[in-house]
Amino acid sequence: MNLHHITESQQFTLPMLHELFREADQMERVAARGGTRDYEHAVMASLFYEPSTRTRFSFESAMLRLGGRAISTERAQEFSSVIMGETLEDTIRVVNHYADVIVLRHNEIGGAARAAAVSSVPVINAGDGKGGQHPTQALLDLYTIQKELRTIDGVKVAFVGNLATGRTVRSLAYLLGKFDRVKLYFVAPPALQIQDDIRDYLTRHNVWFALEHDLRTVLPEVDVLYVTRIQSEVFPGGGAAPDKPAPFILDESTVKLLRPSSLIMHPLPRLNEIAPSVDADPRAAYFRQTRYGVFIRMALITSVLQR
Repeated sequence: MNLHHITESQQFTLPMLHELFREADQMERVAARGGTRDYEHAVMASLFYEPSTRTRFSFESAMLRLGGRAISTERAQEFSSVIMGETLEDTIRVVNHYADVIVLRHNEIGGAARAAAVSSVPVINAGDGKGGQHPTQALLDLYTIQKELRTIDGVKVAFVGNLATGRTVRSLAYLLGKFDRVKLYFVAPPALQIQDDIRDYLTRHNVWFALEHDLRTVLPEVDVLYVTRIQSEVFPGGGAAPDKPAPFILDESTVKLLRPSSLIMHPLPRLNEIAPSVDADPRAAYFRQTRYGVFIRMALITSVLQR
C-alpha cells in the first residue's frame, strides 16, 4: 500500500482498501495460530493525549501479536514536559528515538498531521480532536461491513447520534463515499447534524445522502445502523439533552423495525443509546467490531513498518 503516515481516511484509495482487507484476513489467520515473531525487534509508542482504553489496547494487542513491543501512556497531556509547555512537535521528535512507529491520539484537530510533518518514523492517527478524524476506527468499521455483509457496494447506512463532531462518523463517511451506489442517512437533532464539509464531499462524489430526524422511519430501509453517543456536554449547560431520548435510542421495540439481515454497529463506548437487551440480537455487531479492529491494526502496522 506504500503507506508511511496514516492521518486521514481520504488517503485510502479503493485498491488500497481491498489490499488492506486481504492483509487483515491474513492477520486473522496469524492471530489464530498464536501470532508471529516477525516484528520482535520493533517498538510501538502509544502516545495518547486523551484516554481511550479500547483503541490503545487494540493497537497494543495488534503489536504484541506481531511479536513487537509497546510503550504507552494514556495521559500524555499530564507529562511534565507538556505541562511545562513542550510542543507536540518536540515531543514527537524525541519519541522518534524511542520507537519505530507512533500511534497518536491528540486532543486537537490536525494533531496527527502536525506530528507526521516532523516525524521520520510512521505516525498513525488514533483520533484527533472533536470533529477531527479517526481513520483506523473507520477502516475497521468498513472491514466489519465487508466481513458481515460480504459487500460494501450498494449498502445503505444510517448514522445516528452526534454527527457534528463525531470523528468516527466523519471518517467512515469519507470511506463509504468511495464505493458504488452507497446511500447514507444522517439521523440527528438539528444541532448535531452532519457538517457541511462532509455534505460537500458526498455531493462532489455523487453519493446519495439524506438528513433525517426520526430513526423509526429510517430503520426499515437500511443495511447498517451505525449508532453513536449523544453526550450531554455538547448541549448548553450540560445535563440531559431535551431532544435526546426516544427518537435516537435503540431498544427491543425499535430493533424490530430493522431488516433481519441488517447490522447494528457502534464505535463504543456506549451510554444509553443502545439498550443492553439488544446485545443478544445476532445483528448486534459492535463487539465483533472490536475483534476485527485488531486484525485491521495488525495489517496497518505491518504496512507502515515494511515501507
